[in-house]
Amino acid sequence: MARNAKRDAEPNVYVEDSGIHGRGLFAARDLEADTLILTIEGRPTQEDGVHVIWVHVGEAMEGFEITNEARYVNHSRSPNAAFFDEELWSLRRIRKGEEITHHYGPDWDDL
Repeated sequence: MARNAKRDAEPNVYVEDSGIHGRGLFAARDLEADTLILTIEGRPTQEDGVHVIWVHVGEAMEGFEITNEARYVNHSRSPNAAFFDEELWSLRRIRKGEEITHHYGPDWDDL
């Protein structure tokens, strides 16, 4: 995937109530495909938890107890974003106001 991140002062996301689950992460502006949405902030962990996400970092799986808005990314079978290492990237164009989702893995598909 070509990742050409543009950084500017306009925020990419905001958090509000979600129709999927609890609170969700939403696009604050139109985001083109292959846009860096945000980078995980948090602490590495080896224990699962409410705001822990497991991501591939190189060949290994690492857990992060997330402390920023990334903690509100909800699961979808048809996600519009994905984590690559510690970064969340758009997989397709995401419209302003659209909830940003990630596929957490097959264990989540039946929930």
